[in-house]
Amino acid sequence: MADYHDDLRLAHVLADAADAATMDRFRALDLKVETKPDMTPVSEADKAAEELIRGHLQRARPRDAILGEEYGVEGTGPRRWVIDPIDGTKNYVRGVPVWATLIALMEAGQGGFQPVVGVVSAPALGRRWWAAKGLGAYTGRSLTSATRIQVSKVAELSDASFAYSSLSGWEEQGRLDGFLDLTRACWRTRGYGDFWPYMMVAEGSVDICAEPELSLWDMAAPAIVVQEAGGSYTGLDGQPGPHSGNAAASNGLLHEELLGYLNQRY
Repeated sequence: MADYHDDLRLAHVLADAADAATMDRFRALDLKVETKPDMTPVSEADKAAEELIRGHLQRARPRDAILGEEYGVEGTGPRRWVIDPIDGTKNYVRGVPVWATLIALMEAGQGGFQPVVGVVSAPALGRRWWAAKGLGAYTGRSLTSATRIQVSKVAELSDASFAYSSLSGWEEQGRLDGFLDLTRACWRTRGYGDFWPYMMVAEGSVDICAEPELSLWDMAAPAIVVQEAGGSYTGLDGQPGPHSGNAAASNGLLHEELLGYLNQRY
């Protein structure tokens, strides 16, 4: 099995640099915010963090390709870093502390590129999660101050906590009825949104979560963290990994039921 320790250490260095840049502008009164063609916001901090990460990677891993939300793809080859400089930009620009920098390394393999390293760093929450293929999933302040995490063992939907982002996307896809049936079947529902539900699934405080529309940079890092914590991460179509344009994550025990509800009337 490949050794990803050096790549994981580099991902932490990248996250440290991004955290410093994003926290410096968080809640700044003069923060510049624009609207992208897809009508989502982008701040100067998004752009600066991605530029910073790209610069580090170009020096440290010049042969690796880079895919980022703000500046697209650069380079080719069997290794690709995938970056979301601020996942949760709408929260960031409103001063809500639930946002994170997502950094993943993907490698070409059977079935296409798959994540092998992932770091999710949420500095305004004082939290960071990470994983590497075959090495497990962890949370903590740093590689030397970390706790291994695992998904829950909840086996009944009636005992499960379900986290989601919003209702609108489910309605647009014609999945709202199944989604609402799922919420009624669960013990508890909460709309945390963005990266956070996946991290809570990984550490066992939430049992299932799903989102109807996502991009690769939203999913690559959370996918490997959930998987290495012992959970399941697929598209709504059941395909493992972050390539389906949407996501369902669970402790594994509830995954088929989760997919069943979200696809039952679709």
